[in-house]
Amino acid sequence: MAADTTPGYDLLYDIIRRRSSVRKLKPDPIPDEYVQKILEAGRWAMSGANSQPWEYIVVKDPKVKKDLFRCYSEDNTDFIYWMEQQRVFELRHPAYQMTADEAVERQRRGAGWSEAPALIVVVGDGRRQWGTVQGAHTFGRDQSHLTDGLANTCTFMHLAAVSLGLATQWVTIHVQEPFKKVLGVPDLMMLYLIIPIGYPAVQPSEGVRRPLEEIVHHDHYEQEKFMSNERIIQFLYELRGKTLQTYRQSYVGKEEPEKK
Repeated sequence: MAADTTPGYDLLYDIIRRRSSVRKLKPDPIPDEYVQKILEAGRWAMSGANSQPWEYIVVKDPKVKKDLFRCYSEDNTDFIYWMEQQRVFELRHPAYQMTADEAVERQRRGAGWSEAPALIVVVGDGRRQWGTVQGAHTFGRDQSHLTDGLANTCTFMHLAAVSLGLATQWVTIHVQEPFKKVLGVPDLMMLYLIIPIGYPAVQPSEGVRRPLEEIVHHDHYEQEKFMSNERIIQFLYELRGKTLQTYRQSYVGKEEPEKK
């Protein structure tokens, strides 16, 4: 296929490749129009039976942002920290291998993403998924049309932000209750994700992905590509080695050259 017949794909692929979580954003305000464009992209995401189980809370109030970040650092992060202690150090999440890195810790436990000019909090309403097939409500089958739809809308918004020259972070919420209390979110709702949005204060770094030839199968599952348990652990060790610096850069940027 001629190169000039795929401009739409090339543009999309460039945006996808440039998207990277940035954990240090400038406090500079962003246009309200940009936030609206990001939300507009998000609402066109796919969901089971088009049930659209998402709602968004746009947070710009400095106090509310600080209160949310306090919940994150005191409750959410504390829970994750102790869960990570169950793994050997080298296999812990990269952020929890950097606890001795003063620059990273200042960013993680200081003002963090509370200084972003805007946050989009994604809230899910599971009742809307009553519109999809009953099989989607079969618990224990490791499938939820609710979380599928919420992940889709979040992905669309992350990509839209990159297209506008902005950066984002995927702030996963594991302990919902403190955040819901700050925002007044009803108990029936699910607080799924916080997306800080702003101009990047550090240079985004390109992510690490497995090559296509390792993950694509033809006509049938190619058994030689199946990873043993031992190989999976080896892969995780290799992955951590490749991504540690990427995580660090997302917090504090590249190392400055040593002065002589």
